[in-house]
Amino acid sequence: MPYKEKVIVKKYYAIGEVAEELNVATSLIRFWEGEFDTLKPKKNRKGNRQFTKEDIENLKLIYHLVKEKGYTLQGAKEIIKTDAKTAKDKLAIINSLKKVKSFLQELKEKL
Repeated sequence: MPYKEKVIVKKYYAIGEVAEELNVATSLIRFWEGEFDTLKPKKNRKGNRQFTKEDIENLKLIYHLVKEKGYTLQGAKEIIKTDAKTAKDKLAIINSLKKVKSFLQELKEKL
């Protein structure tokens, strides 16, 4: 029987990894953690934050609302509180369209 290599899936991410992915300072993530109830990363024995995929998705939504759409913190909180699902769905569509656009631009350059 051939050996199958297991794919290791990370459950938790350090704040530095998350900050790098979002291209923001770790201090901004800590600030948002205090402002938004949806952000509750676990902490290990040393007190280091451990973010799950869901935490990262919530951060991406906050980033989108505050940094890209220009909402105030209060405005972003209201949207997340009243209609988080719709906001997440819209963000997913936007991200999908950005990927398609990037792919099409690469294709255009190769032609």
